[in-house]
Amino acid sequence: MDHTVVNLWPLLGVAVIILGFALRAHPVLVVIVACAVTGFAAAMPVEHLLATLGTAFIKTRNLPLILLLPLAAIGLLERFGLKEHAQASIARIKSATTGRLLIVYLAIREISAAFGLTSIGGHPNMVRPLIAPMAEGAAEVRYPALTEELRHRIRAMSAATDNVGLFFGEDVFVAFGAILLMQTILRGEGLEVDPLHMALWGIPTAVTAFLIHSWRLHRLDAQIARAMLAVKEPA
Repeated sequence: MDHTVVNLWPLLGVAVIILGFALRAHPVLVVIVACAVTGFAAAMPVEHLLATLGTAFIKTRNLPLILLLPLAAIGLLERFGLKEHAQASIARIKSATTGRLLIVYLAIREISAAFGLTSIGGHPNMVRPLIAPMAEGAAEVRYPALTEELRHRIRAMSAATDNVGLFFGEDVFVAFGAILLMQTILRGEGLEVDPLHMALWGIPTAVTAFLIHSWRLHRLDAQIARAMLAVKEPA
């Protein structure tokens, strides 16, 4: 019988990360300390540890630029009236309601995610600057005195719509990481499964999720109407 001893001391790095974030220390400092603790616990030579940290830094040095540039562009667009233009545009469509608008976005988000276009959408680059203001604008056309509580509910449903569309849409994409992970696990157990076949089984779930959330969005219009009617009624 093999009695190989597994060294668990490197797991101290996980404890360092938990402790550092609990103390609200600087994230970069926490990660560096955690790497150092893990390396020393694994008896890694100092030069090898420093080389590993340097390589990781070189590979990820462009990551902040990739994340910050789109956010800066969105911030400039918002400063110059993106939200107001979005609300004015949806206000010109008389048949538009909050629920109908979000149902259309749900369909677009889910279909695009099914084709692997997961970057089309998202909370910071689509929901906050465009979808949520347009959903609020559609409600304001019918109810100019929209309450703050309803505004927050509309924003929450806009974010939830993006989540549902992405989560269930990407399950249909054949190269989705979860599908490839399941294929690898099943292959290790001696079961060979075609990723395309697994992706196709995600279609009924995606359709069901679309129908259920569309029904919730349809109810949202009715809930807004009832809430505004109650506000108008005299105490």
